[in-house]
Amino acid sequence: MRILVLGAGGVGGYFGGRLVEKGEDVTFLVRPNRKKQLEEKGLVISSVHGDMIVQPKMITASENAETFDLVLFSTKSYHLHDAIKDVKPFVGEHTVILPLLNGISHVTTLKEAFGESNLIGGLCFIETTLNHDGEVVQTSKAARLVYGEFMNKDTDRIHKIKKAFSGTKADFVLSEQIERDMWHKFMFITVMSGVTSLMRAPIGPIRESEGGRTIIRQLFEECANIMHAHDAPINENIVDEHMKSIDALGYDMKSSMQRDMEKGSSIESDHLQGYLLKLAKAKHLSVQLLEIIYQNLKVYEKMHMENHF
Repeated sequence: MRILVLGAGGVGGYFGGRLVEKGEDVTFLVRPNRKKQLEEKGLVISSVHGDMIVQPKMITASENAETFDLVLFSTKSYHLHDAIKDVKPFVGEHTVILPLLNGISHVTTLKEAFGESNLIGGLCFIETTLNHDGEVVQTSKAARLVYGEFMNKDTDRIHKIKKAFSGTKADFVLSEQIERDMWHKFMFITVMSGVTSLMRAPIGPIRESEGGRTIIRQLFEECANIMHAHDAPINENIVDEHMKSIDALGYDMKSSMQRDMEKGSSIESDHLQGYLLKLAKAKHLSVQLLEIIYQNLKVYEKMHMENHF
């Protein structure tokens, strides 16, 4: 199976690198500067699951190559349309698109771009970053990629993908309820990124402050009410499940959005909190906490834009 990984950052670099380490036929679609960096230093992964360095196969968007069997679509939502343009020349009639973005709204965009039959569902749980040398640094035990066919269809292609993903140092999990899993993660990341970015703190101090867990739970409940109103396939007890996950997080755990804000980078406010807020407004739901969190993010974005132009 010929696999194309979009980008070689924290997510694509880690999961793609683990597939290369296993011996799978993986190519990374990268920017020219990143290609030069990787040619000089190799793809370096520093991880609690084992360090590695490989010299990966790479192409840029301007190069020619045969179409691929599978594309790991790992990008930020604000780069989605540019990423689609870059990937399209390498996508054939039977190429499978596996998105690893946060949120849910990108599914419609990718179906429109590549065709509904080419898309499967996906998400990942991982805490990674690129250091100043372009190395992938992965620091927590969680390194899980979840994938599956929508409607839990049993297909030949999903079995081929499962075979390709087996036997690596990362945790690739075939889900029978991928749409549910994607909505569940959408809820979790919306709350986790929302409260940590609002309060400018890791989850531990928020969780242990007076009233902290109450605020976290109320935000989960707002999100659950929105999703129920739109018939999203979420579990009835998902708020309780997510609160247990919050309690299990390390004291110093930060969201990637919070880290991006600390670095003065772009964030996914519209793709996460903003999209959920649109769903709430469509059903005339009161979601005061979500509105406050979204307003905080938009203020940051306005200041970020003013500082860069």
